[in-house]
Amino acid sequence: MALLLLAREPVSAWLWPDTRVQQLRADAANALLAGELTRADGRGARELYAAALALDPDRPDARDGLARVGRAALVQAETAFAQGRFDDAHASLQLARDLAVPRNRTEALEARLRERAADAAGLDLLLATAHAARAAGRLDGAAESALPLYQRVLAVQPNHIDALEGREDTLADLLQRARDALAGDDLVGAGTLVARVQAVDPGHFDLPDARAALARATTRQLGRADGELDHGRLSLAVAGYRAVQQVDPDNIEAARGLVAVAGAHAAASERHAADFRFVQAQAALLEAQAIAPDAPDVVAAKAYLAQARQSHARLGTGEPTVRRKQQLALLLAEASAAEARGDLLDPPGESAYDKLRAARAIAPGDAEVQTAAGRLAPSAQDCFQRNLRANALSKAGACLDAWIVLGAEGVPVDDARRRLAARWIAYANERLGAYELAAAGAALSSARALDADAPGLDDLAARLALAGGG
Repeated sequence: MALLLLAREPVSAWLWPDTRVQQLRADAANALLAGELTRADGRGARELYAAALALDPDRPDARDGLARVGRAALVQAETAFAQGRFDDAHASLQLARDLAVPRNRTEALEARLRERAADAAGLDLLLATAHAARAAGRLDGAAESALPLYQRVLAVQPNHIDALEGREDTLADLLQRARDALAGDDLVGAGTLVARVQAVDPGHFDLPDARAALARATTRQLGRADGELDHGRLSLAVAGYRAVQQVDPDNIEAARGLVAVAGAHAAASERHAADFRFVQAQAALLEAQAIAPDAPDVVAAKAYLAQARQSHARLGTGEPTVRRKQQLALLLAEASAAEARGDLLDPPGESAYDKLRAARAIAPGDAEVQTAAGRLAPSAQDCFQRNLRANALSKAGACLDAWIVLGAEGVPVDDARRRLAARWIAYANERLGAYELAAAGAALSSARALDADAPGLDDLAARLALAGGG
């Protein structure tokens, strides 16, 4: 019954506090009254009403406010036209259009602006210059190239046949250049050209084929990057994955590939740290952090390097082998004692996990060290389960890291990552509902680092962006 009652309540009644929404609407109303209809810093009436609507889409107040902003923009456009401020008139009229002011209210002013511009623009000269630029191969990228010139003509006369045909042909030329770029393995250059055509004319007849070719090239690039990763050519793998992200920023496979590269660098850092090769370990860690600083493997490698340095400082570089064996035996004994006390991860530096990490830094292949790691692994797993049930997410993450370092892998670890990511997403939704955007963003990053494909991740990121949280 409680679930039925909850389902009948508007989402806004429990997801976002009224106080924040009311404040946004009040600030928006003040900005509207002051004539600040839109501002680049997000404090204009339009932006404030939009933020309120994103937080609470179930109430009509913010939507009505946006309509009032649209009507005010039309009034500003008419005033600017009367005063001869034609650029301002265009900008205000565009804002009115963006906010869906009925077309029958904007048509008269649009016509007057076109007539005025037609008198001043010299459309015939613009058109001739555009044709010449296209014939010379200057298609885009500068104010005097063909596409921007055709766009200027069409801004004044949207139905100008010659300009429409010229623009269509220029876009076809750009798509041909995109195909040429793909033939030369220039994925980023091709993607830039296809995106430009998409932005100008999403319905261009050549665009579907071009996008399909770009998608096939993107798949090939991912395959090449995966191959570079498999062969240990990490810098080439990073370049390949990042090229894909430039074309498709939301590509999940590229994101996963970069995390895998970061993990390979992190593993190299741990191997060097285990042998006390700290310069190499630090270099590998920096490579990993430059790619995915919040990835669990990278965080674990950073901690491992710090622990190895502490162990090395305690042992001293000139101590005899007997002393090292004695120190190893002491660390293993302290790890067992901490385990018996239940001090798996805490206190820092004295926990069973920290003692075992120090022992592994001295002798990573030692049989007793391996046995102790195998014995501690179930405790780390239990620590993860216990803290996850208690919703102690950071602690659960630390236990998961320990469990992985102690040898866990495969399906159990993948399942644990998914479960912890789902909890971070739920926590991020709670913080977003309280308009604690920084906390919500941090939780979102934690979830993404654990499982970039977690259900609800993209929706959460979109709502956080609408609320102003990045």
